[in-house]
Amino acid sequence: MAAIVSMLRGVNLGKRRIKMDALRNLYESLGLQDPRTYVQSGNVVFGCKDRSLEKVAKRIEAAIEKQFGFQSDTILRTAAEMKDVVQRNPFAKRDDVHPGKLLVMFLDRDPGPEAGKKIAAIADVPEELYLDGRELYIYFPNGQARPTLKMTLVDKALNARWTGRNWNTVLALLEMAE
Repeated sequence: MAAIVSMLRGVNLGKRRIKMDALRNLYESLGLQDPRTYVQSGNVVFGCKDRSLEKVAKRIEAAIEKQFGFQSDTILRTAAEMKDVVQRNPFAKRDDVHPGKLLVMFLDRDPGPEAGKKIAAIADVPEELYLDGRELYIYFPNGQARPTLKMTLVDKALNARWTGRNWNTVLALLEMAE
């Protein structure tokens, strides 16, 4: 049975509240095995025999909307895919990159080469962006609290559903999945 990392977008922000024990119970009710949560932002690692992660994500999204009354994009990655995300980190060899200032945006699909051109064209910001398949790595040298980067430009360039996690969370989720 494969270990799957599930990352929900926008959970526990504003009125979009879910207690983690309720989230674990929801995953169990869907037949997902041994769901374990990490922090309060909608990270769940679980076991799954279903090979269609797209179908699993849709089932999770529908169940969240039914039970909690809001829609939350659900992005799934296998343990092997998470390991690959870590190995492809374009900032890995740089000593000046603080892990708490590195964000990985997990996309629901590869947005293609045109999106890569649009991302590369975002200029005049201190943030550094690297699109690699279904992940966009963003380094915020001044922190994420007050970025210069306009996320609306990123959204428009990608034209994909996504959720972001900082590097420390990415590493913790990989450890849980392995």
